[in-house]
Amino acid sequence: MEVIPLLTPYNMGIFHLSHRVVLAPLSRQRSYNNVPQPHAILYYSQRTTKGGLLISEATGVSNTAQGYPDTPGIWTKDQTEAWRPIVDAVHEKGGIFFCQIWHAGRVSNSDFQPNGQSPISSTNKVLTPQLLTNGIDFAQFTPPRRLSTEEIPEIVNDFKLAARNAIDAGFDGVEIHGAHGYLIDQFLKDQINDRTDSYGGSLENRCRFGLEVVEAIVNEIGADRVGIRLSPFANYNESGDSNPEALGLFLAEALNKYGIAYCHMVEPRMKTAGEKSECRGDSLGPMRKVFNGSFIVAGGYEREDGNEVISENRADLVAYGRLFLSNPDLPLRFKLNAPLNKYNRETFYIPDPVVGYTDYPFLEIEP
Repeated sequence: MEVIPLLTPYNMGIFHLSHRVVLAPLSRQRSYNNVPQPHAILYYSQRTTKGGLLISEATGVSNTAQGYPDTPGIWTKDQTEAWRPIVDAVHEKGGIFFCQIWHAGRVSNSDFQPNGQSPISSTNKVLTPQLLTNGIDFAQFTPPRRLSTEEIPEIVNDFKLAARNAIDAGFDGVEIHGAHGYLIDQFLKDQINDRTDSYGGSLENRCRFGLEVVEAIVNEIGADRVGIRLSPFANYNESGDSNPEALGLFLAEALNKYGIAYCHMVEPRMKTAGEKSECRGDSLGPMRKVFNGSFIVAGGYEREDGNEVISENRADLVAYGRLFLSNPDLPLRFKLNAPLNKYNRETFYIPDPVVGYTDYPFLEIEP
């Protein structure tokens, strides 16, 4: 029988995975009032296989972390308890479940903030309004408030407490969202970070906040239960950097100090609004060589190039977003090289608890 690299087993530290197809973190905006809902039980369990790794949608670490409607949080007891049956459903099917914890930072406006205050960030530079997925309306952003040096430990603590809550909810670990122009990335990238204190300027200073978050969480829940997602090449949410190769390499090497389970890197070719730009060669190769833990790649992968990146040892695991969203049985479809359902972008972020969420069809055959 043909050996399918994506479907070979892999040991990610203490976790024994049956295949290398990972559910990428995908915001679905169906957690009403920032509380995970019962319909998420079916959504995540549909995409669970025994020994498969799932990463949850981005989950806020505090009441200042939100930037979109109905995204989940994990800073309160009610939120933590609401996650528990969802995690249990994944575990009942033998899955391994990490909670992605995040803070949107300046990708927000005062409507999402307590008492209508300004969002916090590394900077006071405001984001340009963004065209929404409906192609008509624009998201408006409130000018952010630059965090003082003295406030930053409080935000680090928010991440640490969220990680503890995730473990209390039953998650196997947490993925720190350090990508795509959200708060941690707002410190990492020199297009955004214009600070002159110990958290700005040099590469080491810009990475300080993110690494402090990693250290605090490792000390709280253990390194083998911690991963991080990074996108050094992305310009999403105006998060470009003048030297993304140097940034990615510095972080990959610096993370080795903490012995975390994995680093999840986004390719330069990430798809946005259905467009796919070509990868600039093996852009992540130098980071892969330097980082000591498991290496996950994401960004527009399909079956063929996913198999290729595994067989060439350029990654240990491949995260799939839109394809997994629309194909709950994606590993089986890869095994059989079966046709894939087409995803519908118009239903990615609607509040409906079924449509575009749990109604994508499975293959009508037995595995």
